[in-house]
Amino acid sequence: MFLFCSNPSRSGGALLAALSFLLAIPTAALAGWPPDEGRGPCPVTKQANIEARMRDGVILRADVYRPTTSQPVPVILMRTQYGKAAAQVQPARFQTPEWFSSHCYIVVIQDIRGQGASDGDFYEYARDRDDGYDSVEWAARLPGSNGKVGMYGSSYVGATQWLAAPAAPPSLKAIVPSNTASDYYDGWTYEDGAFRLAFIETWMMETIATSAAVHRGDTATVDSLRTGAKDIARWWRFTPYSQLPILQPASQAVAPYFFDAVKHPTDDAYWQAFSIQGHYDKVGVPVLAFEGWYDAFVNGALRNFNGVQAQGATALARQNQRIVIGPWEHLGWGRPESPVSPRLAALGPVADSPVNDLTIAWFDHFLKGEDNGVAQGPRVDYFVMGENRWHVAHAWPLAGTVFQPWYLASGGHAASVMGDGMLSSAPPARGARGEATAHAATEFGNRLPAEETTATADQFVYDPANPVPSVGGHSCCAWTSGPQGPFDQSAIEQRPDILVFTSAALDQPIEITGPVTVDLYARSTAPDTDFTAKLVDVYPDGTAVNLSNGVQRASYRSSLSHPTPITPGEVYEYRINVWPTSNLFGKGHKIRLEISSSDYPQFAPNPNTGETFGATATTKVATQTILHDAAHPSSVILPVIPAGASGETLDHPPEH
Repeated sequence: MFLFCSNPSRSGGALLAALSFLLAIPTAALAGWPPDEGRGPCPVTKQANIEARMRDGVILRADVYRPTTSQPVPVILMRTQYGKAAAQVQPARFQTPEWFSSHCYIVVIQDIRGQGASDGDFYEYARDRDDGYDSVEWAARLPGSNGKVGMYGSSYVGATQWLAAPAAPPSLKAIVPSNTASDYYDGWTYEDGAFRLAFIETWMMETIATSAAVHRGDTATVDSLRTGAKDIARWWRFTPYSQLPILQPASQAVAPYFFDAVKHPTDDAYWQAFSIQGHYDKVGVPVLAFEGWYDAFVNGALRNFNGVQAQGATALARQNQRIVIGPWEHLGWGRPESPVSPRLAALGPVADSPVNDLTIAWFDHFLKGEDNGVAQGPRVDYFVMGENRWHVAHAWPLAGTVFQPWYLASGGHAASVMGDGMLSSAPPARGARGEATAHAATEFGNRLPAEETTATADQFVYDPANPVPSVGGHSCCAWTSGPQGPFDQSAIEQRPDILVFTSAALDQPIEITGPVTVDLYARSTAPDTDFTAKLVDVYPDGTAVNLSNGVQRASYRSSLSHPTPITPGEVYEYRINVWPTSNLFGKGHKIRLEISSSDYPQFAPNPNTGETFGATATTKVATQTILHDAAHPSSVILPVIPAGASGETLDHPPEH
């Protein structure tokens, strides 16, 4: 491969060295990746730091990989804040730009504004719509281009695609975003009103604020943030968030976007300026998305799938939405040597992501016109955990889904796994005097003794100073630095501030695939609080593996834009989004639901004071009451897939 450098003074070597720290990839994770298999026929040359002028005159720089061919070819564009030299190859993610270019594409890897070799000041999301439009049109005019551009990349690099797509650059013909959201308020920075503490603070300190400081030449801030990142668990505990000293609240250069996020805890005009989900009617291109059941953004990716399918600007877009959802977290995607959590890594090759081969096939079809079978109308390729096989569907939720409520019951002692909390698919009934009576037997063998299910409520005490620890979950961005992935919950289920409701052992397997929700009737002694829910698969040996989880801030129960406090002691109904999953509960397994009020550090603990978020360090203890009588039938609603309704079954990742 030959190297041509248009601006030697801006070479990427120093930046790559800096970013190697930021990515924090263990050496073992690099072994064997990327493989050489699957290269295309075209030799490749590289040009470094090619300049593109944005509409306001700011220069962005890209590395351009060119195939040796006499024919005009399409362009594949990645716009990244994580370093164009890295190109999101590690940890075990994408193939190299040379690999993609060998399939006879011009590949452009561009540093976004204020990062890497590009000029300007970085502020997350703010310029990526306009810069994305301008960069697509610039790339389409590169020598050797046929004028058609596709985009790819993961996480924030997926966001740069979704922000560009509604701007509708004429040359953009397809996008392949991975592990990215539909909105940068709900499902990115906040979740149903709760602040995503472990993700946002860690991401700011370990990556974007530090790389922006490298870009500015601010060595003092770089050193401070690198040192602080080694002590991130201590910084998670710092309040008030509006005064977080490690990110220098008085500075407009270091991380103003963090403090702006804290200042805007509701879905207001600040966030709506960046939102994707309000602009699906402007998206006119086919989309191939990749997601993981334990990723921070899977819910948003499914919103995008349905949103463009229903509202897209063109028939081409509406008919060509596809999403692939595997047993993955945010990074690594199940490769044998990648840094994924142990239970997912143990799944083996069936869990490997097909992202590279499918990306090339997608672009071959939509940028080159090849009839390769990759576009079959709306399509969902999904992995059923527990069964450990792939399935194909054509709608989300799946056609034939039965949304089945399983009701909470107890003898009044559901606190901890040692208690008497139970789940039943039969609702609580009313006795002759109107009191709750026993749950009936069900077709799953779940007969609950009448004397054990007569209580109408359970209580626990929530202390924000002693929150429930997160054990796995759907945070970001790696299980080694935050709560992500499937883990045994048995130890924390012994806490008295977790209500545990468990079914009897199942007489037959049950597949659930789809969105999971909890309808919860509750009262609190606080003017504001949180309620959390976690769905768990209990194995015959007692291992309790988390599948999905969610949170609901009480004051945001009716609106993310206009929160209202609750009245202490009054009963409210809450709908908790427990996030989507796909799992086969085997015969002899049990279905479990945990209810609590904290999940730390996945979410910032609610201080229970009702004061403005991020502005206080004061907390108060609250007593929480969960009702589950006939008048208040608290339940978890499971998306049950009847036998034979799972669609086409594969013993390997999708190949086309």
